Amino acid sequence: MTATEASRNFRRVLNLVEAGESVALTRYGETIATIVPTPRSNADAVRSMLDDWHASPEAAAIDDEFAERVAAVRAKDSAELDRDPWLD
Repeated sequence: MTATEASRNFRRVLNLVEAGESVALTRYGETIATIVPTPRSNADAVRSMLDDWHASPEAAAIDDEFAERVAAVRAKDSAELDRDPWLD
């Protein structure tokens, strides 16, 4: 997409990026920039996996040290895991 097209259709550019697309901006046929989606945290997926595992019969068979490590991961502050580095 040319820089001129992007400036005239910036809402479309943002919608594409929000949908997971990368948008290359060109000027005089040369790519000058690429707008890419912000990486997303997988903290919710990790918490869900740990919840599922913790509820399983195998969870009762683990040793104490491993159980402490799992508990530490579960207790990790979700605000830290989910923070957006662009907002700092």
